[in-house]
Amino acid sequence: MALYSDKVMDHFRNPRNVGVIEDADGVGEAGNPVCGDIMKIYLKIDNDTISDVKFETFGCGSAIASSSMATELIKGKPVEEAASLTNKAVTEALDGLPAHKLHCSVLAEEAIRAALKDYYDRHGIAYDENRFAAAIDCAHCHDAMPN
Repeated sequence: MALYSDKVMDHFRNPRNVGVIEDADGVGEAGNPVCGDIMKIYLKIDNDTISDVKFETFGCGSAIASSSMATELIKGKPVEEAASLTNKAVTEALDGLPAHKLHCSVLAEEAIRAALKDYYDRHGIAYDENRFAAAIDCAHCHDAMPN
């Protein structure tokens, strides 16, 4: 079995939604100091729906593929649905990631949540603080790494 699925390779080689939205309604960033990956997500929201989403990612192929897939999964979706995107959904949509690369899908989830929180804050929209308060602990990803 190959280390990376065809979908991971496709989203790495042909990433979707790369770039910046200059007048974004929400911007979020997530990074992992252990591996050095950094993701930045830009959201354009119209009528409570994500009308456009772009990303900039500095990182490995799995980070780029996770960013690309995550943006595809939330584009055109209601904000509330995008807020419930999980790293597991990103990983499944990519047909899996190696255990030592699961943190990439976690970063995609974190960056999207950070962008949504920024959107809520900018527009004075009330939200449940608990939904955004704690960063996702990526220790389980590193525990899965082979020694």
